[in-house]
Amino acid sequence: MAELETVKANDCCSPPTQESCCEASAKSECCAEGHPEGCGCSTGRTGGDDVQEHVRSRYAAAAVAASEGADASCGSAAVITDEQRDSFGAGLYENDDLGALPDAAKLASLGCGNPTAVAELREGETVLDLGAGGGIDVLLSAGRVGPSGKAYGLDMTDEMLALARSNQREAGVENAEFLKGTIEDIPLPSNSVDVIVSNCVINLSGDKPSVFREAARVLRPGGRFAVSDVVADPEMDEATRVDMEQWTGCIAGALTRDDFQRELRAAGFEDVEVIETHRVHERAASAIIRARRGV
Repeated sequence: MAELETVKANDCCSPPTQESCCEASAKSECCAEGHPEGCGCSTGRTGGDDVQEHVRSRYAAAAVAASEGADASCGSAAVITDEQRDSFGAGLYENDDLGALPDAAKLASLGCGNPTAVAELREGETVLDLGAGGGIDVLLSAGRVGPSGKAYGLDMTDEMLALARSNQREAGVENAEFLKGTIEDIPLPSNSVDVIVSNCVINLSGDKPSVFREAARVLRPGGRFAVSDVVADPEMDEATRVDMEQWTGCIAGALTRDDFQRELRAAGFEDVEVIETHRVHERAASAIIRARRGV
């Protein structure tokens, strides 16, 4: 893939244009003129506003479903299928973790892993969850850092924020706070966070370089980045990448292992590792991505 930083957001075809410009089999050439990376611009940037609105709409529906008692996951708009239960959702957490959480937090679990299990959270730390959804990772993190620590959850969807705050009240967790905003523009001061976690969210961003730069900005020197996310196989086809339904289903926007490593290092991270955990698609896997902000 081309270097992400060489691709500007307006160099990519928007998803609506991609859908209408040509047949799926020809999309890689459809926008070639003026768009050298092809229709999908799959190197980390795409039509960011279009992607964001598609994602917002889908996860608002998922939040409503969870609040009404239905299961929700990355794998579908609002209801997780039996085939998807091994790859997405609350089934990836230990029963001991889930026991004290409200049912709605478990039903709204949209992730492809359990980042709090690999983040090595410590008493008194400040942790930030990018794309907090219904709050499951924030509530678990708040328990791990204890009363002297703090867990922030960031989400752009009003419905998810309302659900997360309701789950917080039901769980009686006091050292957590949910913030409205995007992961490309985090509403926290620089050098204010010890650990960043995220669960199957970064792949949804249309501007991943900004996500990594913002993560590095808010982390304290030496701070830790520990996320679960979808990692694309290098040969993922363009038709999959430009399919918006799969994008908001946590597949098509995924970076490859090499992309993750390169872009995290470009943002100032060190000790980057990408460890595949399980397959979620014939051309993608869930992985643990860990790194440390340089001192």
